Amino acid sequence: MSDHPALNAAVAAGAVLPVFVVDPAIWGPSGEVRREYLRRSLEALNGSLRGGLTIRTGDPVEVLPTLAREVAASSVHISADHGPYGSQRDDAVSRALSDIGVTLDTSGSPYAVSPGRVRKADGTPYRVFTPFYRAWCAHGWRRPAQSAQPASDIALVDGVGSDRLPPAPGSSTDTAFPQLPEAGEDAALKRWRAFADDALGDYAGGRDRPDLASTSRLSVHLKYGEIHPRTLLADLAEGASPDPAHIAHTAHIAHTADGRERLAKSYEIFRKELAWREFYADVLHHEPRSAREYLREEFSRMQYDTGHEADQSLKAWQQGLTGFPIVDAGMRQLLREGWMHNRVRMVVASFLVKDLHLEWQHGARWFMRHLVDGDLASNSHGWQWTAGCGTDAAPYFRIFNPITQAKRFDPDGDYVRHYVPELQHLAGATVHEPWTTAEGYSKGYPEPIVDHAEERVEALRRYEEIKAASPTGSV
Repeated sequence: MSDHPALNAAVAAGAVLPVFVVDPAIWGPSGEVRREYLRRSLEALNGSLRGGLTIRTGDPVEVLPTLAREVAASSVHISADHGPYGSQRDDAVSRALSDIGVTLDTSGSPYAVSPGRVRKADGTPYRVFTPFYRAWCAHGWRRPAQSAQPASDIALVDGVGSDRLPPAPGSSTDTAFPQLPEAGEDAALKRWRAFADDALGDYAGGRDRPDLASTSRLSVHLKYGEIHPRTLLADLAEGASPDPAHIAHTAHIAHTADGRERLAKSYEIFRKELAWREFYADVLHHEPRSAREYLREEFSRMQYDTGHEADQSLKAWQQGLTGFPIVDAGMRQLLREGWMHNRVRMVVASFLVKDLHLEWQHGARWFMRHLVDGDLASNSHGWQWTAGCGTDAAPYFRIFNPITQAKRFDPDGDYVRHYVPELQHLAGATVHEPWTTAEGYSKGYPEPIVDHAEERVEALRRYEEIKAASPTGSV
């Protein structure tokens, strides 16, 4: 309801009929977790709209012109969708509405800087994050859009029939259904303020620690448009939050020169995390095929494992039964919460591609099925970055060692013990190497399904093969 240019434009045009179209093309492939969160988010939005949200099910190209005729609408207002499917759908909707004399007006997007706006001097898009980030910052973004009028004063069209949302199977009866965060705009703002008060000041040092509550957990709220990145960026510029408690907190942190430096670094790193989301959206905007295909096509020629053993390895990875504690903790967190810490996402992705030698698409599909914050651009390109076939400027031979990663970022083993009960009897960092103690496997934890050192060598051998086959001798 706030910082929403499309809503403001609609309010300025007259009485408003808020509509959400359940598009089978999107609803069907979405995992149960995202469908259930969407339901809760729409319920919260409906409450903010005094029960005035209309739900319609079907192809938007057919639904919206029909509804526009039903209420004699003069215009339809949306935020721009820059995804491969969404942009094509919006073009088709625009044509269908135009045929009946109704305009489709686009105002803003879910990004601080819409994809396609930031380009190199020669007009081509960026493929590496750091120069993109510099250009993105130089481009800048608008201040948060002020609401045209208070939500309670918006004139709503009433008397319009509404569909029910299709059910998300298992969400209300299955006790194993993931524990989802609170949904809605109020929840998003509450979460942002809590993070700004408690963890933002130390974000630079704590963001890579899955054993600590040091990340914002705002990805789901950004995914569903419950908060705009422009709002977060404005708060960062002003000291992260107008909340008096936060001002006192940051004043305490910034009392010394070291504190001020740490605070500035944390703000900058958090700003970069927002920019990564926008960078991946920009890459996908220019390369829509990269949602499911290799951005660097030469990697499609690498040797990947297939067959029964590969299928068994994939299943072990999916269920958190690889015998590598940090990998298994992450995969179990995904199934339990519909979310995984970002550092662990990189570790489990590297393990799938470079230890198990499986194509990144297997992992990307599993993530999109189970992540409540599953975002096509961030997910596909996050996977390709780790797999070495995406925008990462680092060479392929950066292969995450799951044991050293675990010792560095979960030093006391608390994260692993929380998600892997078979290892809760092991103290401290011993949990990361259960094979080093006689009691390590006494509670049923599986032994490692591969030897990391051997698979690292094998991964590099396969990489050298595609390098040798390249006309330039490099990839």
